[in-house]
Amino acid sequence: MSRAQSTTETVELHVENIGGIEETTVELGPGVTALAGRNATNRTSLLQAIMAALGSDRASLKADADEGSVTLTVGGETYTRTLKRRGSTIATEGDPYLTDATLADLFAFLLESNEARQAVARGDDLRELIMRPIDTEAIQTEIRNLEQEKREVDSEISSLDSLDGRLPELEQKRTSLKEQIEEKRAELEEKEREIEEADANVEQTRDDRDELESRLDDLKEARSNLEDVRYDIDAEAESIDALESERDELTAEREDIPAEIEGGDEIEAQIADLRDRMQRLDSSVNQLQTVIQFNEDMLEGTSADVAAALRDDAGAGSVTDALVESDTVVCWTCGTEVETEQIEETVDRLRSLRRDKLDQRNDLRSEIDDLESERDELEQLDRRREELEDRIQSIDAELDRRRDRRESLKEERENLTQRVEALESEVEELESRDYGDVLERHREANQLEFEIGRLENDLEDTEDEIASVESRLGERDELEARREEIADELADLRTRIERIESEAVEEFNTHMDTVLDILDYRNLDRIWIERTEQTVREGRRKVQKSMFDMHIIRSTADGTTYEDTIDHLSESEREVTGLVFALAGYLVHDVHETVPFILLDSLEAIDSGRIAQLIDYISEYAEYTVAALLPEDAAALDDDYERVREI
Repeated sequence: MSRAQSTTETVELHVENIGGIEETTVELGPGVTALAGRNATNRTSLLQAIMAALGSDRASLKADADEGSVTLTVGGETYTRTLKRRGSTIATEGDPYLTDATLADLFAFLLESNEARQAVARGDDLRELIMRPIDTEAIQTEIRNLEQEKREVDSEISSLDSLDGRLPELEQKRTSLKEQIEEKRAELEEKEREIEEADANVEQTRDDRDELESRLDDLKEARSNLEDVRYDIDAEAESIDALESERDELTAEREDIPAEIEGGDEIEAQIADLRDRMQRLDSSVNQLQTVIQFNEDMLEGTSADVAAALRDDAGAGSVTDALVESDTVVCWTCGTEVETEQIEETVDRLRSLRRDKLDQRNDLRSEIDDLESERDELEQLDRRREELEDRIQSIDAELDRRRDRRESLKEERENLTQRVEALESEVEELESRDYGDVLERHREANQLEFEIGRLENDLEDTEDEIASVESRLGERDELEARREEIADELADLRTRIERIESEAVEEFNTHMDTVLDILDYRNLDRIWIERTEQTVREGRRKVQKSMFDMHIIRSTADGTTYEDTIDHLSESEREVTGLVFALAGYLVHDVHETVPFILLDSLEAIDSGRIAQLIDYISEYAEYTVAALLPEDAAALDDDYERVREI
């Protein structure tokens, strides 16, 4: 992506009862804004308020309030968000900046609890985090749809190829028919001339001639009808053969499918059981998150009124000072003085428990997906069996109808045959009279007219077929162009996931190299990600899956290099690595196109100079960079950057 565009628009934020903030209004200019202050001065609460206005659900309500709100004005548009307490949960309403904040939560809202930062620190699966916003199932569905369309287009083009070979045969047939018609017409003209000559020399009664001509017309018509019936019988026979062949194929396919598809009810029961288990896990995770959030707020001091009520010596000094300067804190469950470290350890254990339950939930989700896929396959098989049975019944009905029609045509053929024989006998009797030669010529002329009519019908059918073939062949270029488009789309879809993974690795490695060079960690030569393929188990299946392996290269004083692990990085190095990984996700998924903010918090593990250099670097990729910093860290920033010292 390109770097952040320069802008002169100021953002206005109005907050009520969010985190530890009772009410405040803050203006944030474009570029970098440092929220400078000591701990427990509502800097994190302000960042949470910005997140809430942008669409995140990761903001907390003030402990003594039942409702809070935040209003964000940016670019001439105003966005609102309201938080309301509903028992042990917080409900959100309003019109935030984003309809879906998934990408921003992962890669733009880089607070201490940010998943990208935490995943790097814990050594979690970084590939899963990068690919989470990608709907891979939708991509697979689109691939299947395009493959089906390509098969249909290929079949149509193959059909046109066969028609292309058929066209010369049809043109040759048309030429032959025209030649035959010309020959027959020449014969007819000659026969009519002979009849005229014979009529001049033969005296016969008008009645006899009319009777013979009538019989010849009747004979011509009867022969034509007989020929049509024979043609119809042949056509019905071909249709019956084709239907019987199709029925045999469908019957064979149906016999391969069991009459009863077993296992569906059992799979549904397993899915229902797994969903119940997952729902219970979701409830536990939500409860744990509420407890963790409350404890974090208490440790940070955003619930200062609760802490004040618990302390006996509230008058001795401000609650904020007590929370910041003392190594002990009043336990908000029993009211006794305990070490802050003990509370933090308890919160860490709760976080670990929540992660374990999330892992269990992911395993259940994977197992449910496998069972649903198996259920869908069984349902598809059952539907296919029903389709086959319906089609076979339809074919049986069509066969009965065509067989009945063929028998009816055979009866008609028999009747017409008898009529032709009777008319031929009558004509022969008339031809045996004195003017037999003249009558024979008339009979021959009638036969020629009949043959010409048949040839002209064949010619008309052939020309119609040629026109149809030429029309369909005209579609070939369009079909071939569509086939190329589908091939390109398939190639793009099949490599899209791999491209995103490769781009994420490349972005991380490029920016990590630059940041390490800027920050100058002396014995840390390189941190880079390698994309590998591994066989893993997903539910009941083994699949090939991409993995992101992080490598850490160090060097000793004598210049020897060696590979280290994430566990051996200093806290400062881990924080920097987590932030750079989140920045890589921000760039790969073009988060800047949906949200113009990057929010930073909990940077105390990094020294002031490096914080300033890191913020300078990250701020180039967003319109607004807002960082919560201690006063001494804020002092190291460029003097041109905006400072907010009171919230």
